Amino acid sequence: MKTAVFSTRRYDQSLLRAANADAGHELLFLQDRLTAASAPLAAGCPAVCVFVNDEVDAEVLAILAAQGTRLVATRSTGYNHVDTAAAARLGIEVVRVTDYSPHSVAEFAVGLLLAVNRKIARASVRTRDGNFELDGLMGFDLHGKTVGVIGTGKIGAIFARIMLGFGCRVVGHDVHPNPAFEAMGGRYLAVDELLACSDVVSLHCPLFEATRHIVNAASLARAKRGCILVNTSRGALVDTEAAIGALKSGQLGGLAIDVYEQESSLFFQDLSSTVIADDVIQRLVSFPNVIVTGHQAFFTEEAIGQIMRTTIDSIGAFEAGRELVNRVPAA
Repeated sequence: MKTAVFSTRRYDQSLLRAANADAGHELLFLQDRLTAASAPLAAGCPAVCVFVNDEVDAEVLAILAAQGTRLVATRSTGYNHVDTAAAARLGIEVVRVTDYSPHSVAEFAVGLLLAVNRKIARASVRTRDGNFELDGLMGFDLHGKTVGVIGTGKIGAIFARIMLGFGCRVVGHDVHPNPAFEAMGGRYLAVDELLACSDVVSLHCPLFEATRHIVNAASLARAKRGCILVNTSRGALVDTEAAIGALKSGQLGGLAIDVYEQESSLFFQDLSSTVIADDVIQRLVSFPNVIVTGHQAFFTEEAIGQIMRTTIDSIGAFEAGRELVNRVPAA
């Protein structure tokens, strides 16, 4: 089936081609993000494949539907970038990747935590310049500290297990408690209680209206002073301006993020030779106790391979009229 694949990079193309070797779909690779302006590029494609920063809103879906698109496959677990209600009205099915290596994101979250706590990135830059001074590089032992995990699904539970291996106390919050989290020694608390007692808070919940800005000025004010916040889930879980204020006051002792509220205009492209107009991200990266990475927590061979295989399988199932096991329900 002819499929327009938006927001592709070299690794997307090579791994999708490998996954598609036996399926034989006609893949039209496009580097452009899907927007209302670029949607006409998918004319004549019954399927469209998108990524997290593509705009799959009602306007874009209407253009796609008028051109004959009947399936949107997102190469991600989260689907908040897709207007599923509009898709249902227009008769467009939406599928996602419900399962790929959760270890990739959990392990990266631990890496971010270690990097911001122990100032690893700053130390590396110093030594490259011949500066082996230790002033300003002191962190704290994770052993014996309390780590709060907001969202205890597959990724959050793995992150919690790793933290328990460090000798941490682990507390969690989730509207759908995970028995495995409690079985490993985790204890559930209300969000306010979790924030008040945690030396580290790591976000692993999906983005819905109920979780948008779950970390905000009010919740940060209730957090344990000097705590470190890690976000590898979705950028809009954190009110970035509020986080900057908490960093400036010392209420937040460190911030490590792989996702950002306004990342769609920045991430997955090389802007090193341009002037970045986003003042908020520029302020963030100016803090010595902040680490920002470009949405790479999922980026392992195992995870990307599974994402591509699942995507191709879903396209094949749709073409053959089989059950869409990874179908996203209408809102």
